[in-house]
Amino acid sequence: MDMQNSNSINTDAKMLLDHAKTLRFHTGNLVSRSRLKKKCPGSPTEELQDCIQATLSDWISTTKPSSEDFPDTLDCFVPQETDVITPEEREEVKVSAKLFLCESVQSSIRDAVEMACQTLAVSQLDSVIIAPPGPLENDSQTLAHLQPAWEELETLVKSQQIAAIGTSDLDKDLLEQLYNWAQVKPSSNQVNLASCCVMPPDLTAFAKEFDIQLLTHNDPKELMSAGTFQETMQDGLQDGLQDLNVADWRLEWVLRYNVIVKNTACKVAALNDGRCQSPRVLKSSIYLTEKVFIICDYLSLTDAGIH
Repeated sequence: MDMQNSNSINTDAKMLLDHAKTLRFHTGNLVSRSRLKKKCPGSPTEELQDCIQATLSDWISTTKPSSEDFPDTLDCFVPQETDVITPEEREEVKVSAKLFLCESVQSSIRDAVEMACQTLAVSQLDSVIIAPPGPLENDSQTLAHLQPAWEELETLVKSQQIAAIGTSDLDKDLLEQLYNWAQVKPSSNQVNLASCCVMPPDLTAFAKEFDIQLLTHNDPKELMSAGTFQETMQDGLQDGLQDLNVADWRLEWVLRYNVIVKNTACKVAALNDGRCQSPRVLKSSIYLTEKVFIICDYLSLTDAGIH
């Protein structure tokens, strides 16, 4: 790309970003993106940083206003990196998601779910796990803290946009309180590997009694701090855009979703030694078809000065 075209693209991107009130990032398929495949992030936060920078840089290098209209909401994505699920494939795959709420804005839950469904071309997500924003310093998480987000999830279950909903990092007492209060019961609860090497016996017993699946994860309590986010945004801007003020932008939510073929486990294992093994060992099956395993992140960023 010559210098004149590069400067023109940067000018177009700067005008769009200066006018926008909301940015919505879609990283595309992380498994297939050559730029990200070469890196091995040390943590979910580092992976998120890489995703933001790569997507922002790619979008800036290809974007241009469609007219003199400058929208308030920008969709930041690279079309060739975006996969959809065809109607023929839908019955063969499971779509699960984890939603990280960085702010207590309940409308973000519906926005995130609807964006994921629209991008994947599906009408329903099979499961969604919620990770609400942490309590204020020196406060502990309570049922009252969880209820607003859970009520919004229940609404999406009733409208058939989500089939099952789950929680993250609840101990036995809080999980029991949520279970007894909720109209739509939690189907799963994630436990952080950093907090325990062995599942607490009381949590295990309660989950078994009420058919709640216990899962593990390695996500930090705060996926990305405000300072880290702003540094990441600044680093993703190309030459000529470094003077954009990102200090007023804030991260509202992040949605990470997986798309996994349901019935491939036995088929792939049969190719190995004839025995059916656990699907969790089949990450290598991503090489069989480009849509076996899809991991994507959405980011919704809203200008703090708007509210």
